[in-house]
Amino acid sequence: MSYVEGKVKWVLRVEGLAILLLSTCMYHFQNYGWETFFIYFLVPDISFLGYLISDRIGAIAYNCAHSLIGPSLFLSLSLFVDNSISQLIGLIWVAHIGFDRALGYGLKYSKGFGYTHLGKIGKVKNA
Repeated sequence: MSYVEGKVKWVLRVEGLAILLLSTCMYHFQNYGWETFFIYFLVPDISFLGYLISDRIGAIAYNCAHSLIGPSLFLSLSLFVDNSISQLIGLIWVAHIGFDRALGYGLKYSKGFGYTHLGKIGKVKNA
């Protein structure tokens, strides 16, 4: 299993921060309510429940909820259909992903929650 190392890892974390800042700025300029933002910001973390079944299911659930594919579909939909709800969902979701990546939480390997594409995290990191 390989991980991103060195300066590239930090570039990806700064990229996550940029994604977080850009998506929250776009959210602000659309005049959406901040209460809504904070209520739904952690919704993608419901995917952690997959780890109650197995590491494999947990990794699949987490990666589905923390990949930019889903929010990109919502944001694309908002371009073609005048639907502010899909834009709101997409922006909050992207902000969450950017936040996680900035903190070093990458996409998961099925070996366990602590094994990510950005390196080991948590107890695994110190083992």
